[in-house]
Amino acid sequence: MKQDVFHGTIPALLTPLTADRQPDFDALVRKGQQMIAAGMSGVVYCGSCGDWPLLTDDQRMEGVRRLIRAGVPVVVGTGAINTRSAVAHARHAQDMGAAGLMVIPRVLSRGQSVAAQRHHFKAVLDAAPDVPAIIYNSPYYGYSTKADLFFALRDEHKNLIGFKEFGGKDDLSYAAKHITSMDDQVILMVGVDTEVYHGFVKCGAVGAITGIGTIFPKETLLQTALSRRAAQGCPEADLRARELAQAFSVLAKFDEGVDLVLYFKHLMTLKGEPEYALNINETDVLSTSQARFCEAQYHQFNAWFATWSRQGGVIAECM
Repeated sequence: MKQDVFHGTIPALLTPLTADRQPDFDALVRKGQQMIAAGMSGVVYCGSCGDWPLLTDDQRMEGVRRLIRAGVPVVVGTGAINTRSAVAHARHAQDMGAAGLMVIPRVLSRGQSVAAQRHHFKAVLDAAPDVPAIIYNSPYYGYSTKADLFFALRDEHKNLIGFKEFGGKDDLSYAAKHITSMDDQVILMVGVDTEVYHGFVKCGAVGAITGIGTIFPKETLLQTALSRRAAQGCPEADLRARELAQAFSVLAKFDEGVDLVLYFKHLMTLKGEPEYALNINETDVLSTSQARFCEAQYHQFNAWFATWSRQGGVIAECM
């Protein structure tokens, strides 16, 4: 079972919209192709960045279909209000030849029940037995998968190959201590933009799923490359990785908040991509103050990076 897509950097695609707030699938495909051309190992669709709760199942499947037919390796998000829908997305991913699955826990209904989550995960994994899958852990989904459940599932589903942790340092450290260090064949993915350095250097992550990477692909790929070198014991790479993480810190923090899609779409429009100007719900907008803050951080980071990245050394080697 190929796992190559997970041993890299994977941006979580936003959903671009037409003037009538419908998914712009042509723009989605263009962005997916741009990400692969930039050096990403694949893309995620639909995760939180893709607004999965606001799209219909048919719209989500159409996005996956278009991306895969365009030759883009896709990790499919299986988030759903009910297991039946999650299974349908997993089965569709298998039928389309998706590169991977990002298995999201059962939400709202019996979300705190370990037994309910076990049956939910099993049903999704059963629906796509040939697709490598990672469990997506996030405090926003209200359930934290622990080692005992993970390995009980892995004993029965060999397509479960890893763990994506969206939480902070403590959550990543738990995953490394109790899950991904138990078995050399189980991988850890950094799932939040604020903890790329910690995930790679301190927890042995092999890849990252990123929100900010869709806006800053070159800079995000450099961050993961420097972090990999730092994990191998290179002091210069360690220093530069931490410098870049600090410069990225405010923009990366958007990934942790409830307005992440609004911020990321606004950043895309600052890059001159108007297909990201609208959100699915008309009332989902940044305040004037939020927008101005976002713009100031965007311009400050670009100015800093333009100078910092010219230093040569390990930066040049990793770019």
